[in-house]
Amino acid sequence: MLAIGSDHAAFRFKEEVKAYLDEKGIEYKDLGCFSTERTDYPIYGEKVANAVASGECEKGLLFCGTGVGISLAANKVPGIRAVVCSDCYTAALSRRHNDTNILALGARVVGIDLAKMIIDTWLNAEFEGGRHADRVAMINAIETKNSSH
Repeated sequence: MLAIGSDHAAFRFKEEVKAYLDEKGIEYKDLGCFSTERTDYPIYGEKVANAVASGECEKGLLFCGTGVGISLAANKVPGIRAVVCSDCYTAALSRRHNDTNILALGARVVGIDLAKMIIDTWLNAEFEGGRHADRVAMINAIETKNSSH
């Protein structure tokens, strides 16, 4: 199951993505926001990240105006590797090489048709392991070492 979330700027975008996921039979848990009323993206970045980090959801999708702010918030949760993508190549390699577990998209940057392609690419790419696993372990070690700050 996917955890999904957005701020107000990407609410309508998230609703379009939900309709697409419904069409494809992909299960998700919508963690907000639930309207276009102004809200703060860190709230939803953290909610989705916690759902993924806890194992409640396997992966997450996040949306804000650019995808940057909400991904920064998500990346503060230990165990999260959120990536902002605006192309399929980056989406694929982020999964294959970095084992990303959250995909962030900018509703003001990426059109919905491209977003659907990026989401499909990201969801279908598999982590390759090997030398990439060593690098992900290094990233995790940095996170652990600096978690006491």
